[in-house]
Amino acid sequence: MRLLAAALIACLPFASCAADDYGPRLEGFDYPWPVHTFALESQRQPLQMAYLDLTPQGSPKGVVLLLHGKNFCAATWQETITALLTAGYRVIAPDQIGFCKSSKPEGYQYSFGQLAANTRALLDSLGIERVHVVGHSMGGMLAIRFALLHPQLTRSLALVNPIGLEDWKALGVPWRSVDAWYANELNTSFESIKRYQLDVYYDGHWQPSFERWARMQAGMYTGPGKHAVAWSQALTSDMVFNQPVVYELPLLQVPTTLLIGQKDRTAIGRDRASPELKTRLGYYPSLGKAAAAAIPGAELVEFDELGHSPQVQDPVRFNRALLQALARTEQTAPPQESQRH
Repeated sequence: MRLLAAALIACLPFASCAADDYGPRLEGFDYPWPVHTFALESQRQPLQMAYLDLTPQGSPKGVVLLLHGKNFCAATWQETITALLTAGYRVIAPDQIGFCKSSKPEGYQYSFGQLAANTRALLDSLGIERVHVVGHSMGGMLAIRFALLHPQLTRSLALVNPIGLEDWKALGVPWRSVDAWYANELNTSFESIKRYQLDVYYDGHWQPSFERWARMQAGMYTGPGKHAVAWSQALTSDMVFNQPVVYELPLLQVPTTLLIGQKDRTAIGRDRASPELKTRLGYYPSLGKAAAAAIPGAELVEFDELGHSPQVQDPVRFNRALLQALARTEQTAPPQESQRH
């Protein structure tokens, strides 16, 4: 009995000791707030885009659009959303098509231009004409594409450890087929996610706060929608690998802040790179500085002890830096977003 009690107590800090099983649209995993659904037609098929739309008490001072990373969801922004609401911002946080609680079409030509168009359609449906855009990881690549396509909608841009700041293919990472990406995705488990994040995201240091989000991701690979999830992830891995944004950074025309955890070593395809190349890929102390130099007028905020997800690893410090970045744009942009209702 004592051994059984000890085993049960060991499980308490986490959702469960065994992986939870979630549906292909993350059925069974609850977000902290009600989830809305935007119906759209794209590439000759009806799709549904899940999103959070949260308003502060009183009139919002602006609208912040939060764009998640490839291994993340809208809910991963939980601490940041709370801080933004407290500061008086309305928050829109979508799950992109192919991810989390949104549709996962079997056939879809994924591109950052297409995801930006889907996001623009969502904003149009809500009557939102100006947004502060915040993008993390793959969402940083999407945020850059959105700002390039829609500078008139983009009040400011904040990039949180964005990937795509180097061209992995041009640097020598071997190309792989979508079928190979898919086979790799089918091997995903909580253990493989934790191992990858420890090595690449967090410099070998795990915190209990990472557990829920890793299990959220893993649960989609153990549930009934495993193959649909793995296929969508394979298609989007191909998109990320083949559509770097680094060459277009000088074209950005909006106030931009880079928020970079220095311990991050994320590089898509690193597992197939040569040992010598692996040591050079995803070195964010250099990537952040180079991106800040390339983007006109960009501000660079460095978090020396943090990794790929500073908003999860140290939300208090990250949220303070983000709110300061948003405040810097208040004097150069209209004080109130125009919204149609």
